[in-house]
Amino acid sequence: MAGAVRQPIDVASLERYIASNVPEIAVPVDVKQFGYGQSNPTYQLTDKNGRKYVMRKKPPGQLLSKTAHKVDREYRIIHALEKTDVPVPKAFCLCQDEKVIGTDFYIMEFLDGRIFEDPAIPEVTPGERTKMWHSAVTTLAKFHRVVPKSVGMESFGKPSGFYDRQIKTFNTISKAQAEAVDKDTKVPVGKIPHQDDMVAFFSDAKTQPKDRSSFVHGDYKIDNVVFHKTEPRVIGILDWEMSTIGHPLSDLNNLLMPYVSASSEEAMKIGRANTAFQPGATEGLPSKEQLISWYAETAGWDPKADVTWGDAFSTYRGAVIMQGIAARYALRQASSAQAQAYGSQMKPYAEFAWDLVQEYKNTHEKARL
Repeated sequence: MAGAVRQPIDVASLERYIASNVPEIAVPVDVKQFGYGQSNPTYQLTDKNGRKYVMRKKPPGQLLSKTAHKVDREYRIIHALEKTDVPVPKAFCLCQDEKVIGTDFYIMEFLDGRIFEDPAIPEVTPGERTKMWHSAVTTLAKFHRVVPKSVGMESFGKPSGFYDRQIKTFNTISKAQAEAVDKDTKVPVGKIPHQDDMVAFFSDAKTQPKDRSSFVHGDYKIDNVVFHKTEPRVIGILDWEMSTIGHPLSDLNNLLMPYVSASSEEAMKIGRANTAFQPGATEGLPSKEQLISWYAETAGWDPKADVTWGDAFSTYRGAVIMQGIAARYALRQASSAQAQAYGSQMKPYAEFAWDLVQEYKNTHEKARL
């Protein structure tokens, strides 16, 4: 996975810093760069004893966003969770002296395990697949059980109003993106289908989930966890750059999204559905209902009544993201054919979200009768 260094660093300066601040690592170090870590460049360090470590740094140059690429936040949450039963890599140091390698960076433990890009985990036996998904969902529940104040992290995010803030932010972003005009056709990107109706639905206090507060990962999914090399259990969670304090439902919805997409005709049309998650298609793959039950048992609260609402919101958020890609393509700020293809998925994604809104409404209207 680690290969040629695409974004060079001053290795000699890094080694001097390590020698003075990180006694666990024996210099000199061999440096390679991982293929992932497009937002924050990620490197593999191998010390003179053959031990491996991981370094993540801010990208070089002028950054477009002041809030992105906060490697210090990644370090803080990983370091704080070391004191809990949540499996994370050990964090060795955070360096915010730009004179060392040009940007902030931190070094953590290298987890020698398995990462699966396909959430259906086709490489294992049915029995292992069941246990691995059980471990993934209960690991998330353990993470959500951690009280931020108990590990000195109560200032890591706002303690309430997560979905209200999200709705306001995405609505504002979406309005701006809709006005982007294609440089060639002069046609604006336009509004997301059902935009106003969906914002009204998500903003309605009568339907919105009860406000809860916990740590949230922000992108919790199968390919962001590391499994043991031979055992069906999670040994670490990766990619913490979107972590904050928020509503735990958002992480659960993100993890279960393959199940949601597999049930959608709209997702099928645009190739965003993994058919392995259709009922009965993959032996050993737990049902969505079973995963929710396992989560509830460990987390101490039952999300069952709110999962469809969360699925709808997560999909709406996806539509806004696709609209953003369409807007950047229209302005020729993202001119690849792939960007154009992703941007074209805005409308199907919005229809997918609207279908989930209707599903939620129908289910809850029947429950009231």
